[in-house]
Amino acid sequence: MKALIYDGQLKLARRYPRPDPPPGEALVRVHLAGICNTDLEITKGYMGFQGVLGHEFVGIVEECAATELVGQRVVGEINAACGECTYCRAGLPTHCANRTVLGIVRRDGAFAEYLTLPMRNLHVVPDNLPDEVAVFTEPLAAALEILEQVHLPPTSRVAVLGDGKLGLLVAQALSLTGCELTALGHHPQKLAILQERGLPTLLADDAPGIKADVVVECTGRPEGLAMARQMVVPRGTIVLKSTFQGSADVALSPLVVDEVTIVGSRCGPFAPALRLLERGLVAVEPLIAAIYPLSEGLAAFEHARTPGTLKVLLRVT
Repeated sequence: MKALIYDGQLKLARRYPRPDPPPGEALVRVHLAGICNTDLEITKGYMGFQGVLGHEFVGIVEECAATELVGQRVVGEINAACGECTYCRAGLPTHCANRTVLGIVRRDGAFAEYLTLPMRNLHVVPDNLPDEVAVFTEPLAAALEILEQVHLPPTSRVAVLGDGKLGLLVAQALSLTGCELTALGHHPQKLAILQERGLPTLLADDAPGIKADVVVECTGRPEGLAMARQMVVPRGTIVLKSTFQGSADVALSPLVVDEVTIVGSRCGPFAPALRLLERGLVAVEPLIAAIYPLSEGLAAFEHARTPGTLKVLLRVT
């Protein structure tokens, strides 16, 4: 099969071995996949991953023991848990000590004609949801994870830092709580997507004095934490969503003095993400910058790396 792989260098393999699903897993023929900032960071050395990249996808189940899934269009949760370790038994499969992660940790990903995932990871896509919308399920679920972790009453002042793909999804998702939300970024054309949804935005350079009870850091940059620290009020909360190659420098003592809570936030719930997409409560199609065939995957990555670019998709089959 064709696959976009990283082995220290990004390359298109035209005769990559097609995966054979082990017991409990399904073989999925990928239709559409999305390039995420994490994929770009992996090509810089993040997580030390080598293999097929990609973890945002929509596809058709071709083989699995659960016959009712065969032929269904699905999206999939990216963490494949063992089901037996302490974390799994505690109901924390995304933190499974033995997990593999699609296109990120010891499991080939979605930038290929086929992938495998545990059947329990798969979610059937509603018939009325186009592939170009369904492919955003995974990042929207990651945005919704914030609401699983942080109590956000409608009186909260919330600042979302970063106007990239994830920041735009986070801002839309959190705004549904009725909170007093402001999105901050450096690109007027990106912020305009939120303005069209009636959400307040500010250019980051024009908002030196803004304060918030909750600051969600989605910049994808090491300096994002320091920016969030300047905005959060005493006893406020900083939610970290960025993953990148490298480290961030921040003074810890002021966080102690101001009793600031820092929350790491990663993968989230797929079912509510699909409901929001089906009901049109979160706009994702304006985030699509381009769609490339898998055979032009190298050009797609170059496009995705271009500053200011939103979501680049790969049409696989």
